[in-house]
Amino acid sequence: MPLYTSQHLKIYNSLSGEKENFNPIHEGNVGMYVCGPTVYSNVHLGNVRTFMSFDIIFRYFLHLDYKVRYVRNITDVGHIVDDVDEGEDKIAKKARLEQLEPMEIVQRYTVDFHDILKSFNFLPPSIEPTATGHIIEQIEIVKKIIDTGIGYEANGSVYFDVVKYNETNNYGVLSGRNIEDMLSNTRDLDGQSDKRNPQDFALWKKAEPQHIMRWPSPWSDGFPGWHLECTAMSTKYLGNHFDIHGGGMDLKFPHHECEIAQNEACTGQSPVNYWMHANMLTLNGKKMAKSTGNNILPGEILSGENTILSKPFSASVARFFMLQAHYRSILDFSDDAIVAAEKGYKRLMEALDTFETITPGSTSSIDIASWKQLCYDAMNDDFNTPILIAQLFEAVRYINLLKEKKETITADDLKTLSTTLHAFLFDVLGLKDEKADTNNDKLEGAVTMLIEMRNQARADKNFALSDQIRDQLIALGINLKDGKEGTSFSI
Repeated sequence: MPLYTSQHLKIYNSLSGEKENFNPIHEGNVGMYVCGPTVYSNVHLGNVRTFMSFDIIFRYFLHLDYKVRYVRNITDVGHIVDDVDEGEDKIAKKARLEQLEPMEIVQRYTVDFHDILKSFNFLPPSIEPTATGHIIEQIEIVKKIIDTGIGYEANGSVYFDVVKYNETNNYGVLSGRNIEDMLSNTRDLDGQSDKRNPQDFALWKKAEPQHIMRWPSPWSDGFPGWHLECTAMSTKYLGNHFDIHGGGMDLKFPHHECEIAQNEACTGQSPVNYWMHANMLTLNGKKMAKSTGNNILPGEILSGENTILSKPFSASVARFFMLQAHYRSILDFSDDAIVAAEKGYKRLMEALDTFETITPGSTSSIDIASWKQLCYDAMNDDFNTPILIAQLFEAVRYINLLKEKKETITADDLKTLSTTLHAFLFDVLGLKDEKADTNNDKLEGAVTMLIEMRNQARADKNFALSDQIRDQLIALGINLKDGKEGTSFSI
């Protein structure tokens, strides 16, 4: 039986403001969409924390034996500076400042995004679509919204009429905002805007002559509004109604609110069962901002090239630090906090080495089955990683007591303890045992040195030494393969 049949997961739904039982639309399957980055700069640490939250969620669903389609987009057009409808596209602005093509900017920072997430041991999503790759789908959605009477064209641009939509729907259902309050707190349009109402948002924008990124449409040569891409890509790959939509807390309004409105106007139904939002990351108690210098990039944590931390920290330590707070809580990053996290991480990894020293007995004085369920209970409670980590440290306490022979454990329970600890540390939390990685690096370095010595021996026609190196490596289970591009090895 799949593991999910014996576990009862609850998810905090931003739409209801409550924890709800998770019931997927299709049994055994999960459809999850997460808003990805706008690729106009290096991914910042707050982004990493948000995407890590959903990496954990993705991993736990897989651990529970669900079949998951995880879609995370790349925004490569349409995101205007300051998240408004008028102004300059973020990517186009960066391209202008650096005198590059916009797609050069997109490529550079998409590669950076992938490199950083890989270094932090993220699982790749099932699908990673781009906004520019779905222009046709976005145009078709605009046509449908115009046909409902909620979308309207003005001077080549198309806008979503929030007031008309609100006559039959609830604009503000996710954020808890009231349309009347929003309108009363907004200045009247100055006559230069094409919008009917200040709260209306762009579905399609006519491109100004200097705007490089543009596509033909029935209304003008232009580009899609920022909110439209996620509606197009989520429904294309997950259907008009799917399980989970996630993102950072800052996207709840207006981005996700506008997504709901677009979907309901286009399909006549609410798009998502569970809306999930990850909270922000602060640095030394203050908001991170490049302009004030209170900022650190993910790569700078790993390299130590910064003025904030006392030394470099590994990706697993940084990951472990972030997972010590619940994804819906604000997390403050500081040198003291990550130093403490490093000590805790090392305690967990060292405990794994102790299993080999434990001799099982005929009885167990520790209730391993209950401890195992407590680990699942933590994750079933809205993916509560800090409570899970507390249970993993409880396992460390058990291991130390067993090592000191103050408790007893059967062979079966010892195996359950070991496999459960490994599963949650590595499969669910996505940590890596750096000692093992370091040992692998050392082994690779040693074998590479022996290959170079063997190559030199062959060049010197010292075939006896060359064969001796090869044969001794084979005896150790290391096989060499000579090819046109040199010698490689496998274990």
